[in-house]
Amino acid sequence: MDKTDTLVKNRDLTEKKILDAVGEIITECGFEKVGINAVAQRANISKMLIYRYFGSIDELIMQYILKYDYWINIPTDAIPEINNLGDFLKEMFRQQIYQLRKDVALRRLCRWELSTDNPVTAGLREQREKNGSRLVEVMSKLAAVPQDEVAALASVLSASISYLAMLEELCPVYNGISIQSDAGWEQLAKGIDTIIDLWINNLKQ
Repeated sequence: MDKTDTLVKNRDLTEKKILDAVGEIITECGFEKVGINAVAQRANISKMLIYRYFGSIDELIMQYILKYDYWINIPTDAIPEINNLGDFLKEMFRQQIYQLRKDVALRRLCRWELSTDNPVTAGLREQREKNGSRLVEVMSKLAAVPQDEVAALASVLSASISYLAMLEELCPVYNGISIQSDAGWEQLAKGIDTIIDLWINNLKQ
């Protein structure tokens, strides 16, 4: 490994350490406690290095969400043939549930994003919209249905999951379903499966 490779590897490891510190602070103490000083102390890294790599606390938060946000990172080339589309969609939404439920920091940052309008949140929404639109376009062509139909279905399902996941810490029950338990979320996932099955069956008619 040459000097350049070593520097790149060291930077990647340092950036991961910094982002991990952000997640730990938000999970343990809440979003309000995130700051350059707190992150530097938790990561055992100088503040100057954080500023050099990320520029500001807003950019640092943005990079955390960019790294872990499900819809920003889902690959658009993973969509299968039409015969397996239903199973793919079911698994895709189950993975969204899993990602949001396992990452407390991401859930809290999603709640923060809803009440914030600045260049950071604008950039995140733009990235999410680009990838989401590509997914809709690919699925529309595969299923031979209008993009409007696919976009509406995907929006309703993904937004429902996001809302309930963000609500989980604050509200134990929604429409009689325990959203703080695995059993409750499995009930929701099965409901999503049913909606997808109905949509797929309609395509075959």
